[in-house]
Amino acid sequence: MSASKREEVVSHLRYIRLELREMHQMLIKDDLLPDLNHAKEVHAQLDALHELLLNKGNKKLKSEFGDI
Repeated sequence: MSASKREEVVSHLRYIRLELREMHQMLIKDDLLPDLNHAKEVHAQLDALHELLLNKGNKKLKSEFGDI
């Protein structure tokens, strides 16, 4: 994985971790459910990270089997 992709993945994971930690604290301290929009934002970040990782895998497969 290139350095820029690795940095992008690390950035996504840091953001998601912080957001999930905030949601967890809300559940523990206040016994409240997180805002639906906030949960959707974190889900969107997970989707973006998933796509980033899938695209990396697809490029590797295409380069390996492109000659066939």
